Amino acid sequence: MAATNFKTENNTFRKLIGNGLTYRIPRFQRDYSWTSDEWEDLWFDILDTLRGGSETAHYMGYLVLQSTDDKTFDVIDGQQRLTTISLIVLAVLKNLQRLIDAGNDAAANTQRLNQIRQTYIGYLDPVTLIPRPKLTLNRNNNNYFQTYLVPLGHLPQRGFRASEHQLRKAFEWFDKQVSVYLRNSTGDEGKRLAQLIEDISDRLFFTVITVTDELNAYKVFETLNARGVRLSATDLLKNYLFSVLDRGGETDHELRNLEDRWEAIVGRLQSENFPDFLRTHWNSRHNFARHADLFKTIRSRIADREAVFQLLRGMEEDLDTYLALSSPEASDWSLDDKQLAGVLKTFRVRQPFPLLLAARRIFDAADFTGLLRATMVISLRYNIIAAYSTAEQERTYTAVAERIAKGELKQLGAALQAMRNIYVEDKPFRAAFAEKSIRTTDSRNNRVVRFILCALEKHLSGQDYSFTSDAFNIEHVLPQSAPDGWGGFNNEEADSMVYRLGNMTLMQSSNNRDAGTVEYASKRDQYKESGFAITRKVAQENTEWTPERIAVRQSWMADQATSIWRVAQLG
Repeated sequence: MAATNFKTENNTFRKLIGNGLTYRIPRFQRDYSWTSDEWEDLWFDILDTLRGGSETAHYMGYLVLQSTDDKTFDVIDGQQRLTTISLIVLAVLKNLQRLIDAGNDAAANTQRLNQIRQTYIGYLDPVTLIPRPKLTLNRNNNNYFQTYLVPLGHLPQRGFRASEHQLRKAFEWFDKQVSVYLRNSTGDEGKRLAQLIEDISDRLFFTVITVTDELNAYKVFETLNARGVRLSATDLLKNYLFSVLDRGGETDHELRNLEDRWEAIVGRLQSENFPDFLRTHWNSRHNFARHADLFKTIRSRIADREAVFQLLRGMEEDLDTYLALSSPEASDWSLDDKQLAGVLKTFRVRQPFPLLLAARRIFDAADFTGLLRATMVISLRYNIIAAYSTAEQERTYTAVAERIAKGELKQLGAALQAMRNIYVEDKPFRAAFAEKSIRTTDSRNNRVVRFILCALEKHLSGQDYSFTSDAFNIEHVLPQSAPDGWGGFNNEEADSMVYRLGNMTLMQSSNNRDAGTVEYASKRDQYKESGFAITRKVAQENTEWTPERIAVRQSWMADQATSIWRVAQLG
């Protein structure tokens, strides 16, 4: 990002709001949504800075602004905080107005009220003499804010949106808190209210990031999200799509339709990450787009009303499939499809999602199930066992998805052939499996090993066990917390062997606890009586447990795995 397009500085609220600067929340930015939880947190943080303790300032976080002239700024992120601080200022003004109405030092307090209003709420333009607000809210909230809250008049309560009621409630809550603050302190009331505003404006500070356009704003979101700062690239994209309709002079009906459908999609995603869904949807129909390039790519392709609604329809079409892949247990898919998607979820593998979205739209049910199974097998071979880089894999999946979307690949066989380069062949897969260690202290790894062992058990005995069952656990023959010298293993051997797949088997939960760290000879007796064929096989074939026996057993497991997890058309 060029330095001229990106500026960062720390500013107090006083510096932020002064010097004739004005702020606009984009028309289609989300409505005001803070509740008493956020109000209380902010108010008590402010009070902490006023008590003269160690906290003399309060950090308000990142504020992302967009401007081309450094005078008028669009608030890309931070609107809830700026709006709430403005409501606090208005609450202080309301308390000043009460003093004036009561004849309490009316002249001085009128002067204070006018000065605070001009500095923090709005001022007269020196050229036109038209009042200019410091902060303009979005299209759903600005009229209530400017018409009722800013003038400090009567606040009607009927016939308004939920967010407008929330603005009123926030103002009334802070009005009450300021009144309590005034009662609990001593001295001239007007001076104390003015000093409260002075303290707030000097002690609240932000990290302000100013950009010149939406693309640079999106890059800021990507960077800050990578650092764990939660910002809404979703809102940025939503604003862009609305602006496309708005500049085309479209009707309020279409804008409301877009907003309702957009919010329905976001609502159904719930905890799922919207940008991830959007990228998955996009990559299931178009050329591969990286996360960092997604906004730029969409902005270049979505430029008119038709394209906006086409994107919306496509997202709606793909949403059920995406949700079924993300939470298969809640889907209405067949049992086979649910189980296969559940394995992908266990693997935490999402690279095939664009491919599966495309296939779900085009393939018949049998071919889709076949592709779902193939991606599970590829994921086990490529991601779990071989642990190859996913960059090439993701591009392959997306390229095949695009060909399916274009109608070039209409059946399973053709799609599989196009994915041949990411299918790990038997020989390297077997070699990698024979040497694989998976640390089961990680919850995901634990489930993966349970999946592998249950599949080996079924292959050996024909018994089908759910790898998510609580009835059994993973048994480490060489214990995870083995005492020094266990079974003749030195410390280096124990460290290198304990999480080898060959050292792990299945055991009923109660028996697993009993086995503990006893020597192999004692464990072997328990293994002989196990209900799992894979565990009885350990006892039958091994009179002792050594690094060599672990390697031999894992080599056998690798042979079975190569047979179990194979795509016939690619093998």
